[in-house]
Amino acid sequence: MSSIISEITKMLPEGKISEACFEGANIVIYTKDRSFFLNNEGTIKRVVDEFKKRVELRPDPSITLDMEEAEKIIKEIMPEEANISNVIFDPQRSQVVIETEKPGIAIGKQGSLLREIRKRTLWVPVIRRTPALRSKLIETLRSVIYKNSDYRRKFLDRIGHRIYNGWIREKKNEWVRISYLGSGRQVGRSSLLLQTPESRVLLDCGVDVAASDSNMYPYLEAPEFDIKELDAVVISHAHLDHSGLLPYLFKYGYRGPVYCTEPTKDVMALLLLDFIKIMRSEGKEPIFTSDDVEEMIKHTITINYDEVTDITPDVRLTLYNAGHILGSAMVHLHIGNGLHNILYSADIKFGPTSLLNPAVTQFPRLETLLLESTYGGKDNILPSKKESEQMLAEIIIETVKRGGKVLIPVLGVGRSQEVMMIVHNLIESGKLEKVPVFLDGMVWDVTAIHTAYPEFLNNYVKKKIFHKNDDPFLSDVFKRVGSSKERKSIIEETGPCIILATSGMLVGGPSVEYLKELASGAMHSLVFVSYQGEGSLGRRIQRGERELIFTTGNRQEMVKLNMNVFTIEGFSGHSDRRQLMSFVAKCQPRPKRVIVNHGESSRCLDLASSIHKVYRVETSAPRNLEAVRLK
Repeated sequence: MSSIISEITKMLPEGKISEACFEGANIVIYTKDRSFFLNNEGTIKRVVDEFKKRVELRPDPSITLDMEEAEKIIKEIMPEEANISNVIFDPQRSQVVIETEKPGIAIGKQGSLLREIRKRTLWVPVIRRTPALRSKLIETLRSVIYKNSDYRRKFLDRIGHRIYNGWIREKKNEWVRISYLGSGRQVGRSSLLLQTPESRVLLDCGVDVAASDSNMYPYLEAPEFDIKELDAVVISHAHLDHSGLLPYLFKYGYRGPVYCTEPTKDVMALLLLDFIKIMRSEGKEPIFTSDDVEEMIKHTITINYDEVTDITPDVRLTLYNAGHILGSAMVHLHIGNGLHNILYSADIKFGPTSLLNPAVTQFPRLETLLLESTYGGKDNILPSKKESEQMLAEIIIETVKRGGKVLIPVLGVGRSQEVMMIVHNLIESGKLEKVPVFLDGMVWDVTAIHTAYPEFLNNYVKKKIFHKNDDPFLSDVFKRVGSSKERKSIIEETGPCIILATSGMLVGGPSVEYLKELASGAMHSLVFVSYQGEGSLGRRIQRGERELIFTTGNRQEMVKLNMNVFTIEGFSGHSDRRQLMSFVAKCQPRPKRVIVNHGESSRCLDLASSIHKVYRVETSAPRNLEAVRLK
């Protein structure tokens, strides 16, 4: 494959090509010939059919229309009802991103408007949906890619050369090995190192936000991990226990690719910046900076569900819907020429939620399944969605009657939007009195990202977002909290209300500030809707701790917890015991081996034992720092 570009150019008309390069695993051909760009008479299709690779034809940057003139023409072509919000040029790649409220109208019938833009401007138009909720932070993050356009083009070409230019390691044996740097018999700091004869790929790089500093991070000092040899990182989803240490790799010199879905990239960056902010607010020195987060964004390559791409010479990646949070993915890795096939489930929800479709179960090939077990114990049977919604409605109704406030600590992404949907539906159906719902922490910005990616949501929510007047996230019951002054006003002056605030485990952030002020009030309610990690304040409260100590600077304050405390596990984005067993049963093809991780020790062992007994497949539950040979 090392000569793939020269072989492709042999199939193209002489004198038509100004440059050919890689964009990751894809191949991009540039031409200075206007006629060839607008109509190559099926030449590119023949190349794709021959080489079975993505090949794109673009105009050479030297022939594209002046950006100012091109923008005028684009706005002239676009119908007014498309509501263009932004036009962003990427001159190094001859692309123009058009952000619009109504992508269907902007594309035109069978792509007619896009063809007209190409013809009149010689730019390649890319249509992107404008988020229904505006977030300056998101706009800033997205601008990083365009600001570094020249670097990005060179980086993507370098990745392509690594994929196609052959082996750099001496190939002795055909073997595949997974090393657990985190998430072995624990929830948190997910990080697995895949080693093949040719590749070193890291699956997730998270932190355990509820643990002490010494147990917070993955074991990157393990002898088999060498950052200089790392070829790629794949991030399953944005939660910090899967992505929270990623910028640290860039701080120490990693400059390879990070693969994830588009929503994961946006949400992950937001949560990481918030992580830095929270550490500083607690008087701790962050282990990475916003510059390291920006470096991470520069090196991120996004792919869609079901899109197959090579990431190293002997590893092919496909991401599948995991049903856990927006953009969450199960990671399928095809090793070598059919040598071995792995599915890393990360966190999955094999059941419908208010936002997402369930995790998929159909795969082309599958020998080894790496399965989560957050709720894998034999007693981990969660209540149904209907029962959980009824329980939440009753808690809110009773609290409001008492004149109290309902504090729901949430993860910035996932549970917060799920609860928003449920509260909105309860109010719409008349089952719940209309009370204000305050969104604090990263909840607002992450919700804005949900409105930008409706294609990742289930059909019900997708249709509502497409009809702006019916978009549940735009309901007037939701109020953004933008400052500590507003937070104080909610606590002291606002009557009965619902507060959704990060963090979900009460380990920092605004949720802890609300708890400190509301804890002593017996009219208020505290409702846990997500997993509470071992060692977190949330877990301690669940176990009965009622004398809480809060630290402000050098001063400690003890507050007695008189709030009503509830746990509703049915809103979890994780599968319960029944769903996990059902997922294994319905996997096609059935895996030959199941390795259980991401669960407390007893739950990992119990789930592994049950899968072995019921399905007669080999199972194990490795500890951290253990390596498992798969082939």
